[in-house]
Amino acid sequence: MVMALKGVPQAACLVRAKMVLQDRRSSIYSKPPKTKIGPGQSFFIMSVFAVGMLAPAGWIMHHIPEYRQRPRPSSRTS
Repeated sequence: MVMALKGVPQAACLVRAKMVLQDRRSSIYSKPPKTKIGPGQSFFIMSVFAVGMLAPAGWIMHHIPEYRQRPRPSSRTS
């Protein structure tokens, strides 16, 4: 009886996984895009993405000397 009950949740998970995969497959299209993106738009999009990723890191690296000079808060609780 216990072995039969252990298999029920696994079967439910498998059914759920199959449903998720079917939903995912139904949203995938194998046709060419309706509108093409030109090289200028691609360059602009990649540039914005690169700036968005690298600007915060550059800001932090530029201000490392200032961060090192800050006084550290005391950790004593007396």
